Amino acid sequence: MLSTLRRQTGTGLRLLVLLTVLCGIVYPLVVWGVSRIPGLAGHAEGSVITKNGTAAGSSLIGVDPVPADPAADPYFHTRPSASSADVLGPADTSTSGGSNKAGDSQDLLDTVSRRRALIAQREGVPPAAVPTDAVTASASGLDPDIGPAYAALQVERVARVTGLPVDRVRDLVAGATDGRILGFLGEPTVNVTALNLAVAAAQRPAG
Repeated sequence: MLSTLRRQTGTGLRLLVLLTVLCGIVYPLVVWGVSRIPGLAGHAEGSVITKNGTAAGSSLIGVDPVPADPAADPYFHTRPSASSADVLGPADTSTSGGSNKAGDSQDLLDTVSRRRALIAQREGVPPAAVPTDAVTASASGLDPDIGPAYAALQVERVARVTGLPVDRVRDLVAGATDGRILGFLGEPTVNVTALNLAVAAAQRPAG
């Protein structure tokens, strides 16, 4: 009986050491090595966007920018966040999530109505011209993407405030736009983080 116990204990210890080496050392090193492959490294590190060699944000996280002067707002804006104290933002980056309010919630309907009115006023358009994604929060509350219609709605204001030609701003929007996945899945999206950085870069003097 003791010999059997010693044999089983030895087998168990060898198996423990083997699995510890495989799962605790080899597998993590393989995953780390794969993440260093060119084209994957940026995604593995959080899809960080750099500006002049310094991290300026992530293409996966959208935080609504706050203008110093609301009357001269030079930024493209993200979708609203349910975590923000104000109906339009900015989001509370320490938390992520939706409101969990259903479509029949009067509080949600009132919030959407207020957002629509505020965005219409900011962009100088009728409330009916404000697209749905501009007034509805995303599930994460930190969505970096908006639809092309919401981006197009903001072009005139951004061009006016920044002094950039309207066609130049439209080109920047096109550069920050991703098409449907595989050409047919989902809808085109505009990455607001990348777009605002591109707008800022376009305003800098050449040289």
